[in-house]
Amino acid sequence: MRTVVRLDGRVPGPGFGFEIDGRLPGRLGRAGTMRTPHGEIRTPAFTPVGTKATVKAVLPGTMRELGAQVVLANAYHLYLQPGADIVEAGGGLAAFMGWDGPTITDSGGFQVLSLGVGFKKVLAMDASTVQADDVIAAGKDRLAHVDDDGVTFVSHLDGSRHRFSPEVSMQVQHQIGADIMFAFDECTTLLNTREYQEQSVSRTQAWAERCVTAHERLTVERAGRPYQALFGVVQGAQYEDLRRRSARGLAALPMDGYGIGGALEKDQLGTIVRWVCEELPEDRPRHLLGIGEPDDIFAAVESGADTFDCVAPSRNARNGTVFHPTKRFHLTNGRYRREFTPIDDACDCYTCATFTRAYLHHLFRAKEMLAATLATIHNERYIVRLVDQVRASILDGTFDELRAEVLGRSGRQSPTAP
Repeated sequence: MRTVVRLDGRVPGPGFGFEIDGRLPGRLGRAGTMRTPHGEIRTPAFTPVGTKATVKAVLPGTMRELGAQVVLANAYHLYLQPGADIVEAGGGLAAFMGWDGPTITDSGGFQVLSLGVGFKKVLAMDASTVQADDVIAAGKDRLAHVDDDGVTFVSHLDGSRHRFSPEVSMQVQHQIGADIMFAFDECTTLLNTREYQEQSVSRTQAWAERCVTAHERLTVERAGRPYQALFGVVQGAQYEDLRRRSARGLAALPMDGYGIGGALEKDQLGTIVRWVCEELPEDRPRHLLGIGEPDDIFAAVESGADTFDCVAPSRNARNGTVFHPTKRFHLTNGRYRREFTPIDDACDCYTCATFTRAYLHHLFRAKEMLAATLATIHNERYIVRLVDQVRASILDGTFDELRAEVLGRSGRQSPTAP
């Protein structure tokens, strides 16, 4: 593996690097290759989410066959169950889950805050709603309390109390052993006030600095293990000055890459990603957290994002909703009872090559476990293949044509950056 010297003169950790293979003319989008101890990631790349060290309902080998290059697991959930020490004893995340490729863990910050205030998986919301410093979902009790040192929270599993700090998050993620991990950050909602967003950006920066210190110490203490890259997470909600300030602050730290996190308005996605990427070093990868819709993917890539993760393909699949070039539809609907055609005639996944809508309809109505497996295979393959096509279009100069074709078929419009 070739050593890449960065623009700031810093050499990345052994076994990790990023090179740009092609660019979108006049824009921040690019295709690249990320190198990790467990293999390469050709970007842009979609990262399927395996929250608890598994992509629900699908074998790791099947995920490889459908084209997934990397999977993301969650430090918060693995800390609570089975415990980071168990994952470490099992050989680290990839070995523990039987995955033979690169892995990522997020810091736990999103889950601590989203579960702690009752919003579960959704923090995207309307910024015009009445704002407050102390935000809590309707009918929920606060389970997480933030201070400048860290977060005290109550487990959603058994009600036990726990404490996450930057140092704890780094310890947990080092034990889990993913190739890429994220600095502990405070994830806010669009319901928080501007004043609170300012405080949160400052807190996230201070926590990132502490994560760097802890990461460097743990890397030395755990010498001989594969290097784990550390990504800082940019916050700042929908405010341009806060997003740019957060990005500049993290860019000044010795990070291996960057995440773009926090709540944002969908129609502002491309613009916010552009603000951030204009401030970040271009020789390091950028991961957009929690994005997986086709129109969002085009907007994010055009504005400079390299990788992104989302639970939507697998979660939608388990509920019977499958992706199609012109629409998405729910297989439990009675109209599919006698449709003896694939979900998508043009799809090359195992599900579409073998089974009909009628059979999948039967599995869902009969509550057979195979229903979730087959639908998830299709949905994950659909998004992975789309992002692979996006990469190819950057390299051969047909990005705009591909975007117009894909979004035109579905009647969607991409929220591109100006």
